Amino acid sequence: MASRSVARLTASLWLCLLGCFGDQNVYPSVGTLFVHKLDAEIYQQHFLNKSGHPHPVSFRANLVGFPDLPRWLRYTQRSPWHSAYLYGSPTIPDKHVIEVTVYNRNTYEILREKIVFNILSATDVPPPYEAEFLIDNMDVEEMLPPEARHNFQVPLEDLWNTKRLSVINVTSALDRGGRVPLPLPGLKEGVFVKVGSVVPFPECLYETQKPQIRQQCKEGKRPVLCPELPASDFSIDWCNVTLIDELGPSPTPLMSEPLKWDGEFNPPSEELGETNFLPDYLLTMLLPILIALLLCVLLSYIMCCRREGVQKRDAETSEIQLVHQQSIFSNTEELRNMASNRDVPRPLSTLPMFNVRTGQRTSPMEFSGDGARVPLILSQQ
Repeated sequence: MASRSVARLTASLWLCLLGCFGDQNVYPSVGTLFVHKLDAEIYQQHFLNKSGHPHPVSFRANLVGFPDLPRWLRYTQRSPWHSAYLYGSPTIPDKHVIEVTVYNRNTYEILREKIVFNILSATDVPPPYEAEFLIDNMDVEEMLPPEARHNFQVPLEDLWNTKRLSVINVTSALDRGGRVPLPLPGLKEGVFVKVGSVVPFPECLYETQKPQIRQQCKEGKRPVLCPELPASDFSIDWCNVTLIDELGPSPTPLMSEPLKWDGEFNPPSEELGETNFLPDYLLTMLLPILIALLLCVLLSYIMCCRREGVQKRDAETSEIQLVHQQSIFSNTEELRNMASNRDVPRPLSTLPMFNVRTGQRTSPMEFSGDGARVPLILSQQ
């Protein structure tokens, strides 16, 4: 418990020195890969709870006063339990102040610190020979630690036969349009590594640009080149090797010699005569007008002169409706005549009421008041 408290106190003092009393200064150089590690264990020591279990932490980095990072600087973190990296290759001398916010994913506590990037000018001449390799069995954060870059650089230096080989940039394959791999073991995102040197390329690297190798790559084959390169943990995709030779032959210009200039401009003479624009005018103006008139005539004929069938159909419909109406009228008259001539007894509701005991007849219409309360047969008492 005492050692744990001392470690926590040490981490807290270290963070306070960084975030409270001053900014952290770093000095990257133009044209050289720079990697700054945000160690998650240090911040987890600060966020230790009473039980002593570390908390997951995540980071957010941005320019002070802006929501994003500079264009050359990138940020990556695999998970809240892993360290984060700020990496990139500066392009021009400049000064950037990056604000890093650390989040405790369990307690929502935050810490802030500032990192001042003092970008220095390149000390050496930019390497004229640059080669970019795609390593398809690694992720970008696996290539950022100095040990991994050293293990990749040493075999290349032996192949290149030089010790002046430098890593210029590291880029994730996802930033180049690559696809996110399936969550299966052994599948990685891939990472592009660019190296540079003042020594020309070895012969086996020139072979990657030959048409035969390019044709094999188009057919889906995976050629294996540079057998001098010892087998290691880095799987290089030889179909994605890019060579940049700044000292190569420049493209031939379109004109090998400058135009001759006599010193005086002579406009063309007017001996050719005036140009007749009447055919162009007729073709441009009158032809569309004629086509529009023909379309108007055709539309008028369709709308106004082709209504004979519609009128005939309307007349037939009207005639059918008249016949239907006449048949209904005649049938109604026939029913009325039949009803007036039939000899049937009158309904009981229209007959006068008859008292069986007294023999008195009373018309039901003589009762006043609510007709619904009048009994159909009078009381016989």
